[in-house]
Amino acid sequence: MNTPGPSGAGQLHRRLGVFDAVTIGLGSMIGAGIFAALSPAANAAGSGLLIGLAIAAVIAYCNATSSARLAALYPVSGGTYVYGRERLGEFWGYLAGWGFVVGKTASCAAMALTVGLYLWPDHAHAVAVAAVVLLTVVNCLGVTKSAMVTRLIVGVVLAVLAAVVVTALTSEESQADRLDPFTDTTVTGVLQAAGLLFFAFAGYARIATLGEEVRDPARTIPRAIPLALGITLIVYLVVAVAVLSVLGSDAVAESTAPLVDAVGAAGVPGLEPVVRVGAVVAALGSMLAVLLGVSRTTLAMARDRHLPHPLAAVHRTTGVPYRAELVIGLVVAILAATADLREAIGFSSFAVLIYYAIANVSAATLGDDEGRPRRLIPVVGLIGCVVLAVSLPVASVIAGVVVLVCGAAIYGVRRIATR
Repeated sequence: MNTPGPSGAGQLHRRLGVFDAVTIGLGSMIGAGIFAALSPAANAAGSGLLIGLAIAAVIAYCNATSSARLAALYPVSGGTYVYGRERLGEFWGYLAGWGFVVGKTASCAAMALTVGLYLWPDHAHAVAVAAVVLLTVVNCLGVTKSAMVTRLIVGVVLAVLAAVVVTALTSEESQADRLDPFTDTTVTGVLQAAGLLFFAFAGYARIATLGEEVRDPARTIPRAIPLALGITLIVYLVVAVAVLSVLGSDAVAESTAPLVDAVGAAGVPGLEPVVRVGAVVAALGSMLAVLLGVSRTTLAMARDRHLPHPLAAVHRTTGVPYRAELVIGLVVAILAATADLREAIGFSSFAVLIYYAIANVSAATLGDDEGRPRRLIPVVGLIGCVVLAVSLPVASVIAGVVVLVCGAAIYGVRRIATR
């Protein structure tokens, strides 16, 4: 069953091509995660984080393939919220949408605080709020302008990462024996590292959630998602190898800024401020793309009245869901101004993995005439998502379950009230 996109004043404009869609995906994946995820991953698995990276990439590929097939069939805003609703039933779609909106809203606040801590630590909250306001305005101006900004951000971040890699690998401090992934590595540690690194890969969902704004979605989305994922995997692998070869896994695990420490250890301390600026730009790029995805899922849920219906309004001139953009921006700004939400990344990761688990189950229901992926792909994706989710720290799992249960309770109350 193919769900046509909404029509009339509530319809978004199809303006994005393959290049823009890939850029938005890269802006989500090659962002704050590459500057922050290596340290906790090394703490969990040492050099075994390279194995964890491979596991995360395989699961991400399965999720990307399932999402691409579903997005091509349902080219409307909402991502897995729409896929779950159409393939599994209203509740499962709602649960996916709830987990995505709540988890990614917290992630946006954490990214904003990361910007503040890198740029002006003594006034981190004020800088974080200013960053949220700035990016909300950019998103409200129109998705093509957001894509242009994301393209610039991706270019800057890739240039900084290239400088880190060249500096590290050409240094006399670079030692290949530090890359042995089987030194002091446990299965549990590798799975935890994979879960942490998967969080950084998860940006390809932004392409699917923008399905209503992509030109020729049946062709564009299946091409854009694997391209963005493949480029990201190569970048992550090269950067991880470069940093580990210079610092070693123990030093990476203890570092709060491993890429900055890597260029310092390589004997080029003058590059450290550049890397810090790159981290700020990367966090802004991630937040820009995530804000786009959250607002589009909010739009889709508001259309179905799972969230307040006024949030479904689309601006006639810019063609964006401006009310959803403004409300999400306000919530993120309040969170960024009042709390340190980096600890909330754990339950956000849990929610994202559940989101993709529902996407894989939805893809498994596709028929041959609907572009179903090979049967093994959604099965591996589903099992991988569940395994990584339960492998996260206990506190993160408990927090994630509580968030999902609260969402289910709200759904049940709403159903009873409607009846």
